Amino acid sequence: MEREELGGWLRLALSSGVGNGAARRLLSAFGLPQAIFQQPEVALQQCVTPTQARALCQVPPTLDDLLETTATWLASADPGGPARAVITLGDIRYPQALLDTEDPPLLLYLMGPARLLNHQPFPRERCLAVVGSRNPTAQGAENARLFARALHSAGLTIVSGLALGVDAAAHEGALDVAVPGSGAAATIAVVGTGLDRVYPRKNLDLAHRIATNGLLVSEYPLGTPPLPANFPKRNRIISGLSQGTLVVEAALASGSLITARMAVEQGREVFAIPGSIHAPQSRGCHALIRQGAKLVESAQDVLEELRMPAISGVGPSVTPSQEAATEADTSQSPLLEALGFDPMSVDALVARTGMDAASLQVALLELELEGRVARLPGGLFQRMGSA
Repeated sequence: MEREELGGWLRLALSSGVGNGAARRLLSAFGLPQAIFQQPEVALQQCVTPTQARALCQVPPTLDDLLETTATWLASADPGGPARAVITLGDIRYPQALLDTEDPPLLLYLMGPARLLNHQPFPRERCLAVVGSRNPTAQGAENARLFARALHSAGLTIVSGLALGVDAAAHEGALDVAVPGSGAAATIAVVGTGLDRVYPRKNLDLAHRIATNGLLVSEYPLGTPPLPANFPKRNRIISGLSQGTLVVEAALASGSLITARMAVEQGREVFAIPGSIHAPQSRGCHALIRQGAKLVESAQDVLEELRMPAISGVGPSVTPSQEAATEADTSQSPLLEALGFDPMSVDALVARTGMDAASLQVALLELELEGRVARLPGGLFQRMGSA
């Protein structure tokens, strides 16, 4: 994209009070943004309100700086590292899935392998959103990783939001089985900041991994900080890019439920993993299931609903051999049988097993080191299942 054309798109996006809907009406009427800004105010009023028309006739004060910053960002990409691009509604690379939604962004900033950005970065009909709690249980985080690993192995690109918790685990699960140099992104992270920033900073290394084998995507201009209002808004892109949305764990008031609601409004499938009736992180999933979301217990459940072939031997599923192994585990460890699958305190386990607290703590530590039990906040323990 030439600098002048980029400047036109940036000006349209920055024009005060002119949202995506008004911008699309203007583009439909006049063509490229440069043509819009050549129109007299009276002509613009045929598509937008008088206030919006006046705003369009004024050059935003931040335009020159943003254009320079964006042009420099595009030109300064490391030739040996991830490529950078800005694509617009008129770009052949713009995802059709987003064009079919009610509120597609005017611009998308992308960072990822050049082989993706130079062709079709968004695989059509091959994306699944995986979202959930920023503070998942140990089992919830493991479920997110295992489901993402299995679903990417089956051919789906995993879309999430680079947040802590379930989002990060889902990205990592897809990257675990990514094939370097393949023609599709392993995972897509839709962020709520400019792409020159990473939020949260704890996920900086993960963001670098995604930029190598996937895509970082934002609708926000470079320099945009992590404003709270940006994150619920970006969720429509997460769900819009995807055939369906899988909610792993979610509280009743959470961004994950916003993403699920947007998926329903966009005509997408919604899946939810059930959990313990005692875990606050499961209540959002249970609410979704009551409202009609599809209950899933394995990656195969998702693949069947999407009419995709499964890959045998990969990912979260329960086979007869696994069931036998689980039965063997409980028979060899009465403590695991007493623990069940709900979080439980040491005091409750003492009452249930009759063990003294010191011996119980030693036994729990051994199981924790074996990866069969996880220690939770508040002094609770939870048995780890095979998802």
